[in-house]
Amino acid sequence: MTAPSAPPDEPEPSSRRSASRPAPPPLQTRQAPPAGPARFPASPGKGRPGRPLGQITADCTSTHRAWLEPVREAYLKSGLTMSQLGSRLHISKSKISELMSGRMYPRWEILYPLAVELSIPYSPLYRLWANAALETHNKSSAWVKDSAARVTMTTQPIAPPLDYKGFRDLTQDGYREYASVFLPYEGCDTALDHAYDQLWLSWPNALASPDARRYAWGVVRGTVMSRTPHVDGRPEFLHAAFNTEALQKITDEDAAMEQLHETLALLKAMSRLPHPQFDVIVLHRLCGMPIETVSDLMGAPLATVRSNERHATRFLDIALPPEPDSEGNHP
Repeated sequence: MTAPSAPPDEPEPSSRRSASRPAPPPLQTRQAPPAGPARFPASPGKGRPGRPLGQITADCTSTHRAWLEPVREAYLKSGLTMSQLGSRLHISKSKISELMSGRMYPRWEILYPLAVELSIPYSPLYRLWANAALETHNKSSAWVKDSAARVTMTTQPIAPPLDYKGFRDLTQDGYREYASVFLPYEGCDTALDHAYDQLWLSWPNALASPDARRYAWGVVRGTVMSRTPHVDGRPEFLHAAFNTEALQKITDEDAAMEQLHETLALLKAMSRLPHPQFDVIVLHRLCGMPIETVSDLMGAPLATVRSNERHATRFLDIALPPEPDSEGNHP
């Protein structure tokens, strides 16, 4: 089941694969160790009136959290209490509390005025909300449509920040290369659109982080991995063996089978690598990106990427069985 069409002011969807991949953006960064996406605080600071904001319920799905965490952060930054927010929106404090904890999945007619009050861009919020409703909360398209039917949205278009839009234009091809290793083509585009919507909602956090590229990579990787099947906690992506460039160039059936077996063994061994080494090898070996491009896309120092590549290669050399000696003597 597919999500309903988003409001008319949404940004252009991800463009399809282009012939050449532009280099990731040369963003200005602070001189500090790179860090992943900041987790949103669970409770307001000391001295704030009202009951502290509780933790998100443990069974809240990743697609639900994708829009709930930015909403919670916007609420905390607003300085409002739940009583004040409820009074402004004519919504009970208990209902706002349930919404903020993830215990209740709200209708859009409740979430939209909350977004307006907290100055949250509603276009990406709507798409993430509709996606989570359909994918993980078993809501129907009719429920999604009906829950937004009585909402009168502002006619003022909501355009994404220019620096965010430029960042998306420069990184989407590289991100798609990575996502396509794990997801089918349509699922790849959908995952990236949702990742960029999540990034739009948290763009101020990305800019405030030591490196926006590093922050964005965490968002994209998390979205892709949440949609990738896992076996024993390891990503299952053996289907990627059939799409490798080496296999597609082979015309001989026996040679193709041999290449396929080698690639399957490589992918199985790769799944055992630590996350940083795993990502570097996927981008470098499977996507064919130069190490410098991998560094730019991940927002990681070049020396760190090279070190991860060396350690990963050493592990794979040990883990993979040696090729049989075709020139030896046969009985």
